[in-house]
Amino acid sequence: MQYTALGRSGLLVSRLAFGAMTFGSGNNPSVYKVDHGGAKQLIDRALEAGINFFDTADGYADGQSEEMLGLLIGSRRQSVVIATKAGFRVGPSLVQAGLSRKHLFAACEASLKRLNTDYIDLYIVHKTDPHTPLEETLEALNDLVREGKVRYIGYSNWPAWLAAQALTMQRERGWASFINGQLYYSLVGRDIEHETVPFAVRNGVGITVWSPLAGGFLSGKYTRENLKDEQNRLGGFDFLPHDKEWGFRVLDTVREIAEEHEATPAQVSLAWLLAQPHVASVLVGSSKLAQLEDNLRAAELRLSEANVAKLNELSRPAALYPNWFIAMTDDTQVADVLRR
Repeated sequence: MQYTALGRSGLLVSRLAFGAMTFGSGNNPSVYKVDHGGAKQLIDRALEAGINFFDTADGYADGQSEEMLGLLIGSRRQSVVIATKAGFRVGPSLVQAGLSRKHLFAACEASLKRLNTDYIDLYIVHKTDPHTPLEETLEALNDLVREGKVRYIGYSNWPAWLAAQALTMQRERGWASFINGQLYYSLVGRDIEHETVPFAVRNGVGITVWSPLAGGFLSGKYTRENLKDEQNRLGGFDFLPHDKEWGFRVLDTVREIAEEHEATPAQVSLAWLLAQPHVASVLVGSSKLAQLEDNLRAAELRLSEANVAKLNELSRPAALYPNWFIAMTDDTQVADVLRR
C-alpha cells in the first residue's frame, strides 16, 4: 500500500481509502446492502491490505454506517484515520440539516456517539449550505477542532470559488483550515480539473476521490444492453451525469489497457486516478469481498506513461471559458524561455 500526507498537513493516509457507504440497510437497497458479517470481512481485509483511511457519513443508512464502522474498528481505533461528514438532512425538523452552528455541533456529537470514539480525525462538510453564512460554518468547525472533538476539517462537493473564499477567511482569522476536498472524479467525470484542481494544488488542499468508478460504470460489468436493468446498481442509483455512449468508448480503451496488463477495467480506472499527481487518496467502496480484492490490486498496478497519456487524451473534458482563452493567449515566447 502507498501512503501520503493529506494536503499540507502531517496526517498520513493510505492512497486507497475504504468507503463505508454500503454498510447497513435502508430505503435504497441498491446502495445500503452490507450486513454486520459482510462489513467485518471487508474492514478486516482492508486493514490487512494496509488501508488506514476509512470514510463514512451521518446520512449513510440513517447512521447505520457510522455505527457499524465504529463497532468493527473497535480496539484498532488509534491505528486508523476516520473521516465522517455532515450537512445532509438527518431528521424531519428544519434544524436537522445544513451547516449551521446548531446542526454541526449536534451532528458531530451524534457521529461521535455512533462511531464510539472521542474524536473524529477528519470532519467534512458534505455539501454547501446557501442558507447559512459561511463565517458561521467555518467558526463552528474551528470550535470543534479547538474543543478536541475534531482533528482536521475538509469539504465535499463545493465549487472552487467557495472553497477559496473559505480558506482565505480561515487563514486570515487564524481558524482551523481545510486540508481536504473530497470530490467526484473519474475517467468519465473530470470537471474538477477546470478550477478545483489548480486551486487545491496551489493551496495545499489534498484531494480525495469519491465514486472513482462512476457509480460502478467503469467496473466494466455494464454493457449498452444491461445498463438500465433495475437489478443492478446503476439501474437504481444512476445520478452521475455523463454521455453514456461516450463513456462506453472510454471504457473500450480501458478494457484494451486492462488486457495489456492482465488487469480488470476497475483496476485500470483506479490506477489512472492514482497516477494523477493532484490525487491524494481514492475511496473504494465495496459490497462484496471479491470487489474489494479487485480494487486493492489497483495499488500495485503501474500504468505506462503511454497508457496514462492515451486515457488523458481520450477522456479530456472540453475546455471552459476563460480557461481556453487563457491557454490561447499565453505568451509562448516567455513560456519557451522559462522552460529552458
